[in-house]
Amino acid sequence: METALKAIAAPRRRAILRLVRDEELSAGEIASHFEDVTRPAVSQDLTLLKEAGLVDERRNGTRRLYRARPEGLAELREFLEEFWDARLDALKREAEREERKKDEHD
Repeated sequence: METALKAIAAPRRRAILRLVRDEELSAGEIASHFEDVTRPAVSQDLTLLKEAGLVDERRNGTRRLYRARPEGLAELREFLEEFWDARLDALKREAEREERKKDEHD
């Protein structure tokens, strides 16, 4: 989880993940979406994302194609959902408490 968090900490890497979420793209195609970033910098980002288990790399001849691996975020998602579920439970309890108070006054 720590590796995934570090990988998605940078806005450009999050943008790359969004680009390859639904389709495979080459490093060049990904780099073309960033005007002020060199292709080697994008390649470095892709390597980091790959090492974190967030993207898959597939070779097609001389091209390397990248696609997001949503399962790479599973552990992080489970961790965050614990907080979300706890907040929803607290909200539900509060709404039920307010409803009981309302019923008692009617």
